[in-house]
Amino acid sequence: MEKPDTIKAIFSDVDGTLLNSAHRVTPRTGMWIRRVMAQDIPFVIVSARSPSGIYPILKRNDLECALIAYSGAMILDRDRSILFNRQIRRDLAAEIEYFFITSIKKKYDMTWSVYSGDLWLAPDRRDPRILREERIVEARSREGSVRDIVPGAGVNKFLCICAPEQTTAIEREIRGAFPEVFVVRSSDILIEIMDRGTSKADAVRRFCEYAGILPEETIAFGDHYNDVEMLGAVGQGYVMGNAPEEIRRQFGRVTADNDHDGIADVLERLFGT
Repeated sequence: MEKPDTIKAIFSDVDGTLLNSAHRVTPRTGMWIRRVMAQDIPFVIVSARSPSGIYPILKRNDLECALIAYSGAMILDRDRSILFNRQIRRDLAAEIEYFFITSIKKKYDMTWSVYSGDLWLAPDRRDPRILREERIVEARSREGSVRDIVPGAGVNKFLCICAPEQTTAIEREIRGAFPEVFVVRSSDILIEIMDRGTSKADAVRRFCEYAGILPEETIAFGDHYNDVEMLGAVGQGYVMGNAPEEIRRQFGRVTADNDHDGIADVLERLFGT
């Protein structure tokens, strides 16, 4: 295990990793994060969420963190200035949305959201799945579509919320229809669509370049398939105990699950006195 003085930054996924099953940071985990940050070691939140879905976590836990949103499509420093912003072209985004309306929606039980910056648009915000997502991320959507995005802006992410037994089929169809975008599953019911080249690993490397550190000098925590590249890009990648068995087998470092302070266990071993 690396010594603390060789660790220059810590990256953490949010849902299923930083947050427990009640969508909260446990007191012990929050305490250890603040202790590490007090040693001038950046703690960077890395999430598929939008920035507005991350800010309530920062406020509730008294954290001033840089953040990577949209699975790597946007990087913001601790002052919320945008360091990097990758978007799907507006015309391509309109094609994807049209495909949802005319094909996917007719065959499968799903809905979707469109994100551009801090704008969150949904075709029907009364859909129970959208309302559930609003409760989880503590942000509000607006009813609308790609055409309602401000002129000149693109789409940071599409989020598809699917019936769990149909997620694999929907993912396969989207990949087949749009090979020019990045498609990744972030849970049993969620599919994320971003511009090609987007990944948490790419964003981690970009953040390290901005910070003047090496990825090998960092550690990361994650729990799902969209975290795998990030976990492999850092010096030490830690898998949560609640991760799918396939991911736990892939990485040698497995910590406790998100309901039992998996992050805190590692930070205490590394930085405890």
